[in-house]
Amino acid sequence: MPTARTASSGLRILVVDDDRMNLLILETILRTDGYEFLTAESGEAALTAYEQFSPDLVLLDVVLPGIDGFETCRRLRTAHGSECAPVLFITAKAESEDIVAGFNAGGADYLPKPLRAKETLARIRTHLENRCYAAQLRKANEAKNKFLGMCAHDLRNPLVSIRGLAEFLQDPSIGPLNAEQADIVSTIHGASQSMLQHVNELLDIATIEAGELRLALSPAPLRDLAAQAVRLAALDATRKRTRIEIEPDSASPVLPLDAARIRQVVDNLLSNAVKFSPPGSLVRLRIDAPAEAGLARLSVRDQGPGIPEAERDRLFQDFGRLSVRPTAGEKSTGLGLAICRKIIEAHRGRIEAVNDPAGGCVFSFSLPMDSR
Repeated sequence: MPTARTASSGLRILVVDDDRMNLLILETILRTDGYEFLTAESGEAALTAYEQFSPDLVLLDVVLPGIDGFETCRRLRTAHGSECAPVLFITAKAESEDIVAGFNAGGADYLPKPLRAKETLARIRTHLENRCYAAQLRKANEAKNKFLGMCAHDLRNPLVSIRGLAEFLQDPSIGPLNAEQADIVSTIHGASQSMLQHVNELLDIATIEAGELRLALSPAPLRDLAAQAVRLAALDATRKRTRIEIEPDSASPVLPLDAARIRQVVDNLLSNAVKFSPPGSLVRLRIDAPAEAGLARLSVRDQGPGIPEAERDRLFQDFGRLSVRPTAGEKSTGLGLAICRKIIEAHRGRIEAVNDPAGGCVFSFSLPMDSR
């Protein structure tokens, strides 16, 4: 059974080792800084002790009776995710393969045997400080998301009203407008619509980062959803004399998806294709199923300048604007593709973009054909 010692620091360390001499050495080292600690002598005992003790850090021997340290770490990471305490492996093995295996299992660092008191305490202090900073950052990020959501929500209602009033004034049934008045009302409508889109994107980011994105999955034909998006995007595309077509041999798979969210992704990909293609271009949408085992893929091919290779890592990041610019001065927050990535990943899919050797760029996303 695990045994415990307490001290005044309040920081908790779980020590997992089946060697009594190592446990004695670690207890002596940890008392130096006044940590509260609990010991366990197997991986199974460590899993139980973690639930009871809620440690701030875990010192974990690799070689244990029963499940080894790597498997113990994997189970802790699976059970507790990003909230899991950092795991420092204790091992006499110095081979790079063993070190890599530990990091792949979710470990944060290694303590080499024989243990040296100063080095051990320095590493423990560093990882505990990092955990404290990470907790502070999470709290600050949560506060930011809450504030952002409140601001965006408060802005959305008056913007909807402004857009609605502009549409009301454009209705011929209420009376004619002269050319100057019609131009002013059109400008108000366009500006309010653009601002409303930005506010909606901010609301989406705040919702997703707060972990509140909820998908309502139901079987839906991907081609029908894409056709609806194409019809809507084609209205804006005509202003640039751009055509949007669904390739005639596209498949029509029925997938478990949140239709509104996937439609949001398709809308964004089509809008970007029109924005970054020159006037008079052709944007093509294609659906393949299965593109790979168990996956369906939707792709949008444009005739724009492509993605600068040096900027590829910014493509799906929040506010990740690239040096290439829309061809008609269209506005962008840099949030659209980041939102798309998070929606697709929430569906257990993936999204990517590649430059076409013949010119332009192909954005595509793949979704699983089943709901598992």
